[in-house]
This record gives sequence, C-alpha cells and structure tokens, in this order.
Amino acid sequence: MSHSGGPCARALVIRMYYEDHQPPRFHASYGGDEAVIRVDTLEPVAGTLPRRALAMVLEWASLHRPELQANWARAARLERLEPIPPLD
Repeated sequence: MSHSGGPCARALVIRMYYEDHQPPRFHASYGGDEAVIRVDTLEPVAGTLPRRALAMVLEWASLHRPELQANWARAARLERLEPIPPLD
C-alpha cells in the first residue's frame, strides 16, 4: 500500500549545503515548494513558500540566527553542522 500526503509529506525542512556560495543562506522546503533565505537579513532570495510556512521559517530563523551563522562557518570549513532545535 502506498501513501502519499499526510504529515510527513508537508513537513518544513531546513537545509544548509557545504560549499554553497555567498551570502550565507539556508534552504527551506515545504511540500513541493522551496525558498532560499539569507541568514543576515532573513530575506528570501530565491523560490517561494506558502505564506504561513514562510512566517514559521522566519520566526524560527530569527530565534536561531547565531546558530545558523555558526553552521555556515562550519560548512565553509567542511565541518559537521550542529543540529538546531525546531520551533516550539
């Protein structure tokens, strides 16, 4: 039996990629949508997310900006990234 949809299919996922180009950024995806968000300004620079998903991503990122900046520096040095807690 196959299952498509449900809670896992619509989860917010945050990724940061090794050797990504400047400025520091992270990728947020929700369902089939993805946006790229600058760490310093929290401005979406590419892609789109549904309004509510984007609001949640920006709220989370504003609370965890120091951790995002530290992970960007780790990624640039090809070091292991540290997990960042989800939004409560």
